[in-house]
Amino acid sequence: METEVKASDAEPLSEKVDAETTSRTDTGNATTQDSSISNGDDAGDKQEMVELKIIWNKNKYDLKLPVDNTGADLKESIYSLTGLPTAMQKVMYKGLLPEDKTLREIKIANGAKIMVVGSTINDVLAVNTPKEAIQQEVKAEENKKEPLCRQKQHRKVLDKGRPDDIMAAIRGTKERLPTVPLSGMFNKSGGKVRLTFKLEQDQLWIGTKERTEKVPMGSIKNVVSEPIEGHEDYHMMAFQLGPTEASQYWVYWVPAQFVDAIKDTVLGKWQFF
Repeated sequence: METEVKASDAEPLSEKVDAETTSRTDTGNATTQDSSISNGDDAGDKQEMVELKIIWNKNKYDLKLPVDNTGADLKESIYSLTGLPTAMQKVMYKGLLPEDKTLREIKIANGAKIMVVGSTINDVLAVNTPKEAIQQEVKAEENKKEPLCRQKQHRKVLDKGRPDDIMAAIRGTKERLPTVPLSGMFNKSGGKVRLTFKLEQDQLWIGTKERTEKVPMGSIKNVVSEPIEGHEDYHMMAFQLGPTEASQYWVYWVPAQFVDAIKDTVLGKWQFF
């Protein structure tokens, strides 16, 4: 009788173990199913995208990005496309593109054209090395010569006096380039001249009554300037368009507060707005 009782007791214990094993297995299967369902939901979340046309160095690239990416993310993507380092990029969309805002906040629409200005490290080294040498030679020559404003070739223009419609000048300050052309100045022949800085095209437009010369900023070898004696709030300035001083284009009565901004913009030290 004792043996029968023990056998009878053992049978429910076996069933209990089987039940627990089955329960754990079912729980594991349920967990696996839940995990699979969750992952499926995450994969189904699609980000809103925007398609862009990137234009750099006469080349066009198609780019598709999440609309919630920032301007900084866009620059990283441009780097991946072009090899142009982010620090060397000037990205233009209705002005300089802010890096801290999203494409949604900037209101960039599908198919928008994004202008990129900038040179690779190799390009900069190839172009700027001769420029630096030219600038040093010019500075050495300037130290040997009498002040530019006393030289005969410049006196005939300066002796005409300050133009009546020249822009107001502020001595001892530095300002960014204005959003309008610099106008009312004289050129070497005594005619009126205006300077327009087309940053999105990387060009300097030199306009006179007769015509407008569109000069790529990368082709300008140097920019020199000197305060006009007796009128130090204005400068005379030359843009060297070729390899020698004979190619200098002179502009007189440039407001002093814009001189540094002009040099930085033309010679590659970009302004950040």
